[in-house]
Amino acid sequence: MSEFTHFNEQGRANMVDVSDKNTTSRTARAASSIRVNEEIYEKIQAGRIGKGDVLAVAQVAGIMAAKQTSTIIPMCHPLPLSGIDISFDWNVKAQTYTLEITAAVKTTGKTGVEMEALTCVSAVALTVYDMCKALDKGMVIGPTYLTEKTGGKSGDFIRPQEEN
Repeated sequence: MSEFTHFNEQGRANMVDVSDKNTTSRTARAASSIRVNEEIYEKIQAGRIGKGDVLAVAQVAGIMAAKQTSTIIPMCHPLPLSGIDISFDWNVKAQTYTLEITAAVKTTGKTGVEMEALTCVSAVALTVYDMCKALDKGMVIGPTYLTEKTGGKSGDFIRPQEEN
């Protein structure tokens, strides 16, 4: 396991200095999900949730969250994101309705975009919850995880399929 880098010589938190790192192309993909009941699934599909188009609003929320990651995660560097792509896929089986959420985030910079991708999918799931909670507060979010990342000193990462 690598040494923790977010502590100064006094053992206090600090933001890592990345000024000497190379600027490279970096990507990250993350996934999350939210399990809803049949009524919510049908109303989202039919566009009949009272607060509006759930997936459209959630998609915008995810984009906004990725762009604001450094304002809510203390040690994250503000990054100029060059792309954010969010996709949805319904997994319906045995009376279980799960919205699978994936996000791909890109930048060219000195540090990676894993936290931006994870923040993005988390905000998407939370927005779906917020827009549908009047119908059911028992929705379940997660798991949320990094599926892959490219670029940077630590190299590429791809989560083995059996861990998804």
